[in-house]
Amino acid sequence: MLSVDHPRYKWVALSNTTLGNLLATINSSIVLISLPAIFKGINVNPLEPGNVSYLLWMLMGYMLVTAVLVVTLGRLGDMYGRVKIYNAGFAIFTITSIILSLDPFDGGGGALWLIGWRVVQAIGGAMLMANSAAIITDAFPAAQRGMALGVNIVSALAGSFIGLVLGGVLAEWDWRSIFWVNIPLGVLGTVWAYRSLHDTGVRRHAKIDWWGNATFAVGLTAVLAAITYGIQPYGGHTQGWTNPWVLAGLIGGVAVLIVFGVIESRVAEPMFPLGLFKNVGFATGNAANLLASVARGGLQFMLIIWLQGIWLPLHHYSYESTPLWAGIYLLPLTIGFLAAGPISGYLSDKFGPRPFAAGGLLVMAASFVGLLALPGDFNYAVFAVLIFINGLGGGLFAAPNTNLVMSSVPANMRGAASGMRATFQNAGQVLSIGIFFSLMVAGLAGSLPHTLSAGLTQQGVPAATANTIAQLPPVGTLFAAFLGYNPIGQLLGPHVLGALPAANAAKLTGLQFFPRLIADPFHDGLVIVFWMAIGLLVVGAIASLVRGKKAPADFVSREAAAKAEISDAQPLSAATGVAEPIDSK
Repeated sequence: MLSVDHPRYKWVALSNTTLGNLLATINSSIVLISLPAIFKGINVNPLEPGNVSYLLWMLMGYMLVTAVLVVTLGRLGDMYGRVKIYNAGFAIFTITSIILSLDPFDGGGGALWLIGWRVVQAIGGAMLMANSAAIITDAFPAAQRGMALGVNIVSALAGSFIGLVLGGVLAEWDWRSIFWVNIPLGVLGTVWAYRSLHDTGVRRHAKIDWWGNATFAVGLTAVLAAITYGIQPYGGHTQGWTNPWVLAGLIGGVAVLIVFGVIESRVAEPMFPLGLFKNVGFATGNAANLLASVARGGLQFMLIIWLQGIWLPLHHYSYESTPLWAGIYLLPLTIGFLAAGPISGYLSDKFGPRPFAAGGLLVMAASFVGLLALPGDFNYAVFAVLIFINGLGGGLFAAPNTNLVMSSVPANMRGAASGMRATFQNAGQVLSIGIFFSLMVAGLAGSLPHTLSAGLTQQGVPAATANTIAQLPPVGTLFAAFLGYNPIGQLLGPHVLGALPAANAAKLTGLQFFPRLIADPFHDGLVIVFWMAIGLLVVGAIASLVRGKKAPADFVSREAAAKAEISDAQPLSAATGVAEPIDSK
């Protein structure tokens, strides 16, 4: 066991927290691409109306819990020890991976088992994500901090891309293997963490802000869940934004979050120190992080739909094999991210984080412009170059943005700051489900009904039946494409198919008909989605470049009477005698 003064200790801290972050974020995306295999394995048809909730909670449950809890767990790390919370998270994450792989039920019971234990697993993942950046910031001197954070954060964000590839490969073998893969690495990481890591950061003994924690959890959960459920049809509308429960979640959630803000501005020891936002670097860095996360999440969902629902079947890949090949064909995205991330972290230490953070988002925006120009049945070489460029942009942005955020806070607030940064990132992922699926459904609603009706009648389907199917909410078609399903056979049923000529029935249920049918309507929706992503990224780039005067640090002295111990990155304020946040280059 190395002491904290040993020159190799910082590398041990970096290695272990990078492994923890990687596992936590791989599991936020590994399920996305494995959903067809999972639902088949537990004998659930996710496209049946009663099962749509299972699909949504499998998509968002893990991300929602991590978004809600990372701030609280980062704050607890400040109070009771970042390593202590981090180590417990590794153990919880590993144990729940074992339990998930042992799902003993079929049908709805099996789905509820997975959803429930994924929530518990997310608590462990949130413990890891909330404290890893703070542990690294404590362990590394300022001159190397950007590089170290770069490696750690790039591994975390790369995990969301690696999960897509890994999920596709493992789901081809056995759906339970997407949880098995965590077990040996989780056991190794847990034992290693307990034996090797030490709490070197500033410990802040304080009361737990129970009211703040409760209002934040209730408000954020209500808003994010309502946005996600807004994509389901309601009352004859293609989406559910007029659903009283969705409206109650949105309005009530916002009201509770306003109450949360009032509480946090008045309590002596807030879980979410709003005073940190007085620092321009912290405020703009988190704004850019949120916008980039929304855009990145939208890209993942759209690429999965594009590949699994359209491009791969058009190129004669069976629906059963599309998760595997979608993961393989997305490799350039991961490679670009891994190539740029560590280099960007090193360069941001030397030249300042702002130009790299802003430049990375602009590179991502440029790749979206290129993707807009592609037809539904694209040339893969061009597609691969564009997603590689997108990955490069994401890698350029990740480490400098984290460096900007974490170097802008006093040493004794790093756990809270790390949790707040992770909240914006994870909340962006959940928001992207509601935002981009809603935009895509809006795009499909304009052109899909006519295309679907015309395509079915051309194959001999009675006009009345074709029109009835064409008027169904397009979200069902979207979910079918996302899961790599051909829903035509299910929509028509054996009675209608049996009355058609055999050649026509075979064509309707084959690989080519459904993808060709939805390719043009999908592209109409894709144009709306990608322009939205471009706008978010440009605004995020502008935010990354904004400078301001150093914010006063009196919120630290208000929270605690004792002076905060600081690192070499935060000078003492001559006026207050406490740590003064710095606005990085």
